[in-house]
Amino acid sequence: MKKPQKKVTTLLRRFGKTGIEVGCDEAGRGCLAGPVVAGAAIIPPGKNFTFLNDSKQLSEKQREEAAEILKNELEYWAVGLLDHERIDEINILNASFEAMHVALDQIPTSFDLILVDGNRFKAYRDVAHECIIKGDGKYQSIAAASILAKTHRDHLMRSYHEQYPYYGWNTNMGYPTVKHRKAIREHGTSPIHRMTFNLLGNLEK
Repeated sequence: MKKPQKKVTTLLRRFGKTGIEVGCDEAGRGCLAGPVVAGAAIIPPGKNFTFLNDSKQLSEKQREEAAEILKNELEYWAVGLLDHERIDEINILNASFEAMHVALDQIPTSFDLILVDGNRFKAYRDVAHECIIKGDGKYQSIAAASILAKTHRDHLMRSYHEQYPYYGWNTNMGYPTVKHRKAIREHGTSPIHRMTFNLLGNLEK
């Protein structure tokens, strides 16, 4: 019997019928170290990026290839980041919103609607916005922002790994793996750990 073909679902290009829409998403919100990075992307008229999906559903190789295509073919895209100190100062939720604002500030054209992955957002200037749960798996602009943010942050964490190799950031990217937490317990924190986070988790017990 012939194996059934896996159905490929193309994400939606637009939320509304008119106006310029920009997608926003962040990467690194749940990490113990490093910045939170946000992406912003506008899908131009006539473009249909059928390869796009939630960055977490793509392999590392697929994300890297997708990011290169997006950087070459999108006219308007940006990434913004907030470092660990700012995260500790204003908390990770507010830092995620602020990173999105930093990314949006870099888009050199006006837009009418911001599509945000998730269920919360802090209004950006006087631009309308829509919060869409799992939006990076529904709309191309949010998926593009997700991929741009994720790949940018992964590159940063690999460079930090060269400076602080104990924590395994070349593979865990700063997320709270057992190896990462054991390294914190054994070697202490690095200069880029988020000190307001529960760094040791269950290892504290």
